[in-house]
Amino acid sequence: MYTTAQLYDLTHTLAGAYLSGFEYPWQALGGIKELITALGPELGEDYTEVSPNVWVHKTAVIAPTAYLGAPCIIGPGTEVRHCAFIRGSALVGEGCVVGNSVELKNVILFDCVQVPHYNYVGDSILGYRSHMGAGSLTSNVKSDKTLVVVKDGVRQIPTGLKKFGAMLGDFVEVGCNSVLNPGTVIGPHSNIYPTSCVRGVVPADSIWKTGGVVVPKQAPDSRS
Repeated sequence: MYTTAQLYDLTHTLAGAYLSGFEYPWQALGGIKELITALGPELGEDYTEVSPNVWVHKTAVIAPTAYLGAPCIIGPGTEVRHCAFIRGSALVGEGCVVGNSVELKNVILFDCVQVPHYNYVGDSILGYRSHMGAGSLTSNVKSDKTLVVVKDGVRQIPTGLKKFGAMLGDFVEVGCNSVLNPGTVIGPHSNIYPTSCVRGVVPADSIWKTGGVVVPKQAPDSRS
């Protein structure tokens, strides 16, 4: 559960056509900057180029203390709150929330993503309606600075990347103050308990509990 097609509904991002060309989504990280600079001039009159290579939809709400580094795209209805720091190479979709003191760098945020409070998201892709609780962050470089490997049980997938945070599938919920270690991949509709330290692959429709215990979600009781 870690291919691009398995993790994401590509109709919910301007990067859909681009991402569809990669078997694994982390393979797309190296081209986000070029993608944004190519998309920006073609966005049309509903977007304003507020500074060189920074395009903001007319319905987006940008706090006066937010920093928008080039290149970036801010989609319709998105709110970028006070002291948000978008360092650049950020494609932020429709209806997103980028909260106070949040830092984004080399990311794709699908539509309706929420990173609302004190989050760091770097070298990562967050799927449709995914949400990161207050203080949760992606760690995008290993402490020993070696290349990141995606680990799924005994299987290990070399990425060739030194910087790789996390891939969050659609509808993922990450609890407050959690750390997603380099190379974390979380399948769609999965939940991460607060204050978790997550690594490797979390299957779809799962719950990562305290101590790294992973259990499948229970189906709703049809009798209730």
